[in-house]
Order: sequence, then C-alpha cells, then structure tokens
Amino acid sequence: MILYSTRNKSHRVTLKDAVIRGLAPDNGLYMPTEIKPLPEKFFKSLPEKSFSEISFQVASHLIGDSLPVTELKRIIDHTIQFDAPLVEVESSVYALELFHGPTLAFKDFGARFMSQLLGYFAREEKKEIVILAATSGDTGSAVANGFLGVKGTRVVVLYPKGKVSVIQEKQFTTLGQNITAIEVDGTFDDCQTLVKKAFQDEELRAEFFLTSANSINIARLIPQSFYYFYAFSRLMHLKKPVVFSVPSGNFGNLTGGLLAKRMGLDIAHFVVSTNKNDVVPEYLQTKKFNPRPSVQTISNAMDVGNPSNFERILEIFDNDFEALSNAVSGFCISDDETRNVMKQVERETNYILDPHGAVAYAGLKKYLKGKDQVGVFLETAHPAKFLEVVEETLGRKLTLPDKLADFLRREKKSLRSSADFAAIKKLLVNTLSVAD
Repeated sequence: MILYSTRNKSHRVTLKDAVIRGLAPDNGLYMPTEIKPLPEKFFKSLPEKSFSEISFQVASHLIGDSLPVTELKRIIDHTIQFDAPLVEVESSVYALELFHGPTLAFKDFGARFMSQLLGYFAREEKKEIVILAATSGDTGSAVANGFLGVKGTRVVVLYPKGKVSVIQEKQFTTLGQNITAIEVDGTFDDCQTLVKKAFQDEELRAEFFLTSANSINIARLIPQSFYYFYAFSRLMHLKKPVVFSVPSGNFGNLTGGLLAKRMGLDIAHFVVSTNKNDVVPEYLQTKKFNPRPSVQTISNAMDVGNPSNFERILEIFDNDFEALSNAVSGFCISDDETRNVMKQVERETNYILDPHGAVAYAGLKKYLKGKDQVGVFLETAHPAKFLEVVEETLGRKLTLPDKLADFLRREKKSLRSSADFAAIKKLLVNTLSVAD
C-alpha cells in the first residue's frame, strides 16, 4: 500500500511511514494512491460472512502486502471483539450501534486497530513513540484505553476545558500509566491546531518520536470502513437502496464510508448530519468552504469548525463538486431539534438516542422523506456517555453501564494549559522528558 499527501501528490510513502508519521511533512493527510473495487464474488458472499471475516478481507484488499497475513489476522481479531448490531427503530430505519466496545463509542474500532498496527510497525524503532491526540469527546477515551499499557508508547490527549462530558473526561483522565491528559483553555479546534503545530515543530520532532491517533492518521480510517460493509451485508435481503446518515464533526467516519463505496460497496447515498457547526452542509449548498471557530452544542463530539478530513473527501471526489454533491447531502440540526427528536423517538419507539445519534436520525429523516429507501443512521456512542443531556431531555434516569460507573468512581488527573503553543510545547517537553 502506497500513500500520498493531499497537498503534494509526488510525496509518497509506505503504510508504515504514514502510520508512524501521522501527518505528512507538508501538513497534508495521507491517502492511498489506489483504491480498487473488491471482486464481485466478495459482495455476493457478504450475507454469509461474519463481521471479522468481512473486516479481514476488506483490510487485506486495501492494505495488500504491507504486513504479513498472520499479523493482519491477529490485528483484526483484536479489533473486532464486539458486535456492531443493526437495530430497526422504525420501518426501514435502522440504528447501527457502534458503542459496544470498551469505551462505548465507535472510535474503539479505530483505536484498537491503530494501537496494534502501530505497535507492529514500531518494534524496530529504538525511540519511545509519543501519540498526540486532540479530542472533542470520544477520541481521547478510545485512544487512551486502546494504548493503555502498550510498551514503547506514550499517549498525550489534549482536550477543551469544560467542553466534553464528565464521563468522557473520566475515561482518559483517570488511567495513569502511559497516558497523560492536558486540559486546554480553548476549543477543540485549538487543540487540533496545537497538535498539528507540534508535528511541525523541529525541536519537538528531534527530541521525541511523535505521531497522531486522531482521524488524521490513516490507521484510524481503515477500520472505520469495516462496519459499513457489515451493516450493508445485513440489509441486502431487502433489495432496496441503502442510505447512511453519519453524525459528523471531524468527518473521519464519513471518510471511512466513502472509502467503502470506492471499494465497490453499493451505498446509494450518504447524509452528512451536523449540529450548528455546519461548514460542510454549507459547502454543499454554496460551493464555499468557510471554516470558523466551533460553537458548543449538546452533541459536543461534533463541535468542530474546521474538519481535517474534508481534505480527504475532496481527494476522493477529485475536487469535483458535482460528483460530491450527487453522493452526499448535508443537514444542520439545532440543539432544539436534537432534543425534540430524542423525545419523539423515545416516546414512539422506546429507543433511546444519544445526542449525536439523534442528529444523524434527524438528518436521515429529512433526506428520506418521500423516498422508498432503507436508512441507516450511525449511533456512535452509548446514551449514558451524555448522561446529563439525555436525562434532562427525556425527564428520566438512565441505568449506567458498569464500564462507565467504574470510570466515574476514579479520580481525575490532568495538566492544564492555555491554548498558546509555547505553553503546550514547554509542558510536553517537561512531561515527556520524565521517565515512567
């Protein structure tokens, strides 16, 4: 597998280099030079295959000979240890529940895959690998738990003060060992910018072996294509067009779906469902990409004003606006709409949506109006991860899963910093220079 930078197509690297570097030297994102469709016989046999079997074949097809078959099989077996069930919420509308992993969020798939892939590639490296991650919610917990205790790695998570849920925060600030959390007085976009600046800082790169675990790293995106194939395989018997609605912040999840489509998966359409941070739905209407500071919403994991993976999406469509707009529709859902949908769905079906799933459901319903198609919306996190919002909205108490209750009992330990890069750099040097 050979990859190129979205900002310089002549800059090409191996999968190992792309995963270890995270971000290209020119600040571009890595993309495969070639994405071939899977053979027709693979799609015909999809309904008979397990989630793990599908994932292994997709990964083998995309990655090729970048690592031994036995190693890839081990990584897939480690990644796919929990289900991603489809739940029919109403006629022809399904929730794809991606929250049955260790931290009850979809990013468990990407984090577990990446931790093993990076661990494999890093065996010959003599320096400790430092994984920098910015989080608007679930990335921090998934990455921290995925890499917890992995030898030869340190994880530093930057997150915006007061802008992640208490449960999300506890999932990555209470772990200790090789995990460090830094609470930044700013927004997620500030945190993401700080991570990118760290990668470009010559002094930091000379002293530390830095890489990223955000969806800017291609290793996070590869497994996010798996569950599109799996969900589609469970709907093929309906013989209707299938539409996926993706709650979107940094747009890694949508990019995973678009990769699946490029590999031949017959997805009829994608719906980009955002909260008030709607730069991509706005682009789909105006042809103008206008990134701006994010605003805080009740679906906080999607509070992103300048989504990194938009570069990859443009690459997938060769910067052809018409092709992109024919394949993807965008809808902006307000907090009031989100709460109303949560109450309506719970009242009519007894299904409890988390705020992000509610945004995806609302966008899907807007798109499906008058169409004879099957709709799938991604439920990316367990409702209990947003306990205050869900309980306040529904006017009822939720039963907290044991996994989350355990995190809440632990003591938060985090460092604090302004959003100034000099302050972050000093903090990183002081923290990473201290031996475990």
